[in-house]
Amino acid sequence: MGGDEFSEIARLFRPLTGGAPGAFDLLDDAAVVSPRPGHDLVVTKDAIVEGVHFPVGEAPALVARKLLRVNLSDLAAKAAEPFGCFLAVAWPQAYGPAERAAFAEGLGDDLKAFGLALLGGDTVSTPGPFTASLTALGWVPEGRMVRRAGARVGDVVAVSGAIGDGTLGLAAVKGEIDDPDGRLASRYRLPTPRLELRAALRAQAHAAADVSDGLVADAGHIGEAGRVAIRLDLDALPLSPPARRWLDAQSDRAAALIRLATGGDDYEIVAAFADTPPPGFTAIGAVEAGEGTRVFCAGREMKIAQGGWRHL
Repeated sequence: MGGDEFSEIARLFRPLTGGAPGAFDLLDDAAVVSPRPGHDLVVTKDAIVEGVHFPVGEAPALVARKLLRVNLSDLAAKAAEPFGCFLAVAWPQAYGPAERAAFAEGLGDDLKAFGLALLGGDTVSTPGPFTASLTALGWVPEGRMVRRAGARVGDVVAVSGAIGDGTLGLAAVKGEIDDPDGRLASRYRLPTPRLELRAALRAQAHAAADVSDGLVADAGHIGEAGRVAIRLDLDALPLSPPARRWLDAQSDRAAALIRLATGGDDYEIVAAFADTPPPGFTAIGAVEAGEGTRVFCAGREMKIAQGGWRHL
């Protein structure tokens, strides 16, 4: 952005600091995060690329809001309370002043909604597709972060919210399925990080992960980290009304359930609990001795080639 970079940062992004003292009005090369007594600092980072994580031509405000929300989903799964973030964004030529302003406005709206401050970052230009990365910071009482590791044999595996809306939402955005009320597309474009579940996770969860790549894959990460096996019952999947209607219209129910459980972009939380899961979660399986993830439908074990999205 040439010589206008710093003036644009001041105009678009300085207001998003909310006056946080450690951000220094984005005039320095670094920020300061003061310790919070009795708490651990939780740090997570996710990146998004146009044409990979969102469709080409998506509204810049929606892109910014989804970028923040996918990071907050990681903090939610760790039972952390978000408070700040750092942004790095690479503007392609197609992102002119209006698009950059819309991106900043969308980000600002969600920063305010979720109670975060922008503490710093970087902006550059790129000949490639739009790319952005956000680092989110959160607090959790000392020693209480819920890790992927920790699941125990006999635990109940449960998931929050509804599964499958993300992958069906992408199909709706592409025009591949009907979405008359736009609910599926909205769930894909603007996932809701389950931050309200952090108290329940701190109190009861032995392990947790956010469902971004696909339920089967992300539940499997809990098994791998804890060196245990995961059993999932697809007939128990919690589904939204639009996903239930889609499922009922499919000729191969097992294949359709597998699609919902492996499609990704749900940004729910899958967790292991000692017994009955708390409100907000639905039991979908169990932790067993051994290794790997076993998936069942109508009492039959299903062979799944890929449990979710692979980045490489």
